[in-house]
Amino acid sequence: MDGSSGAPGRTNRRRFLQAAAAAGIVGVAGCNTPGSSGTATETSTETSGEETAEQIGSGRSPFGNREVSGVPMSEMPDLSGELTLYSGRGEALVGELISFIEDRYPDLTIRPLYNNAAELVSQLETEGQNSPADVFYSVNAGALGALEDRGRTQSLPQDVLEFVPENFRADSGAWIGTSGRARSVPYNTNALSASDIPTDILSFPDQSAFENGFGWAPTYSSFQAFITAMRILEGEEATRQWLNGMQELGASQYGDEFQVARAVADGEISAGLTNHYYIQRVLARRGLSAPLRTAFTQNDAGSVFNVAGACVLDTAADSTLASNFVRHLLSAEAQDYFARTTFEYPLVPEVEPIGRLPTIDELNPPENLDLSQLSDLEATIDLLRETGVL
Repeated sequence: MDGSSGAPGRTNRRRFLQAAAAAGIVGVAGCNTPGSSGTATETSTETSGEETAEQIGSGRSPFGNREVSGVPMSEMPDLSGELTLYSGRGEALVGELISFIEDRYPDLTIRPLYNNAAELVSQLETEGQNSPADVFYSVNAGALGALEDRGRTQSLPQDVLEFVPENFRADSGAWIGTSGRARSVPYNTNALSASDIPTDILSFPDQSAFENGFGWAPTYSSFQAFITAMRILEGEEATRQWLNGMQELGASQYGDEFQVARAVADGEISAGLTNHYYIQRVLARRGLSAPLRTAFTQNDAGSVFNVAGACVLDTAADSTLASNFVRHLLSAEAQDYFARTTFEYPLVPEVEPIGRLPTIDELNPPENLDLSQLSDLEATIDLLRETGVL
């Protein structure tokens, strides 16, 4: 798929600006925030069966207008030149944002190539130093870690890295998270209460409350990253036992995690495993009275907080332009876009999530997991096949 696009239409920018105005985006004047020095030099693709246009952009009304702080694009360096973006995030999710950034700067041309993140990593490996790519935008930290392991990244400037907390960026500075997603447990409130959901993921196969129906999506990349985390944290044998136990429990397979969240809301199953934002998207479409709520496990693989993020590639023709484009993904406008449109967690601390969600600080992800380790998928796929899950 070519995925490149010409100059964006004015409609995208007008729609984006209206949404940004409704959200009340403001700069943090006088605050010591990254990028606000005042000097001029200071995402399979996600849409292949998982997320379609009808599922995004519907979350603005139910949660009302809000004021968003952060560093606006107007306080960031201007962008000019040509930039080739390899995006593992689907166009239906981030195309509007990318078009808005391009349309903001008359001397900027962005050439996006949308594809599965893993396939783009393979393509970059095949292209080697002949790759035209400047920036890689990934749906997960694993793909970013894989490129770092291959020596295909450049370190981002420190004033870009400082936009987000240290646990959402590579220690080496090779990549940075731009938005986050928490593993979660959607449950039907007509069938279960919050107290029925254990906080220990390993105990799930023994829960009689889940015998009325439990859903998962084993082909989905975030599920496989979750199993990878379980392998790293608990060991392969414990993970094998867990997978076998969930199958004995009768876990139903779905094509993607949006389907799992809908099945829970419909009462088809009582609970499941999804990224948190699928639950929010169902609630945005059906209303907050839908019998669907979110639970979280604690300090284990079931509570992994993964990130979508970006890196500057070693083939970048203009490293400054590439780094400043990544900077724009951390702007107040972009962070609010992720919150409102994709229902992800903004990673810039000044921007709050939308919906009935705890803040990032209130979540309890495993403390001893480096997100870059989630690139080790091969053994996970083997294990899923060995246990008959795939």
